[in-house]
Amino acid sequence: MAAASPPPPVQLVAALRAARRVAVLTGAGVSAESGVPTFRDAQTGLWAEFDPLELATPAAFARNPRRVWDWYAMRRDMVGRVAPNPAHVALADLEKRIPEFLLVTQNVDGLHQRAGSRRVVELHGNITRVRCSREGTPVFRWSDDDVDAPPRCASCGAFLRPDVVWFEEMLPADALGAAEDAASRCDVLLVVGTSAEVYPAAALPILARRRGALVVEVNTETTPLSAQADYALRGPAGVVLPALVAAVRGDAASTP
Repeated sequence: MAAASPPPPVQLVAALRAARRVAVLTGAGVSAESGVPTFRDAQTGLWAEFDPLELATPAAFARNPRRVWDWYAMRRDMVGRVAPNPAHVALADLEKRIPEFLLVTQNVDGLHQRAGSRRVVELHGNITRVRCSREGTPVFRWSDDDVDAPPRCASCGAFLRPDVVWFEEMLPADALGAAEDAASRCDVLLVVGTSAEVYPAAALPILARRRGALVVEVNTETTPLSAQADYALRGPAGVVLPALVAAVRGDAASTP
């Protein structure tokens, strides 16, 4: 049984109840609680000899598309075997209670959507999708079991590739723009399970705070954001967030 979370601060609960605009930034720590390995922790078994940086760049795909495709196929299979955890569910619940809500995630596993979140911006793409490596168009019919992997685009014949942002690639402009807009206009920003070190995502809390938002960090460890956050809630997201959202709902057992 998971450890109980301390009652959330009364002022924070009141702020979330009154908020009309809430933004959330999530990172690998949220997915890790579902059993999704972090990027480097995925290097096990046959893949232990490879540096992830050699498997997640345009140059790596150009050199050996089959190797890169197979690595992502392994990760897709891994993601398909796990389920959203209570943190994902709590954020989906919170979304229903806020007039303007946006969840910005650095994760590529789609677990937020599987938990019920609808207003989601994926800064780094989604590992369960693929697109044409030449045209960039999404492809909806493909198989990891194709003996000629990577499969080829039916339109132009180029290899299909994971619909994720690789090293040396820019974040999608529309996704980053939506994230920056939400951070600049929100009343409360929740920063959950992220190291707060990877830019440009790490700039979102700075932008939110500059515009007067309440910044709340949820993390098991201290990060560069901790000293600047209005609230730094220590503990697993799957424990802290359900308690916080229950308090916002006004559940008798959870109200501070």
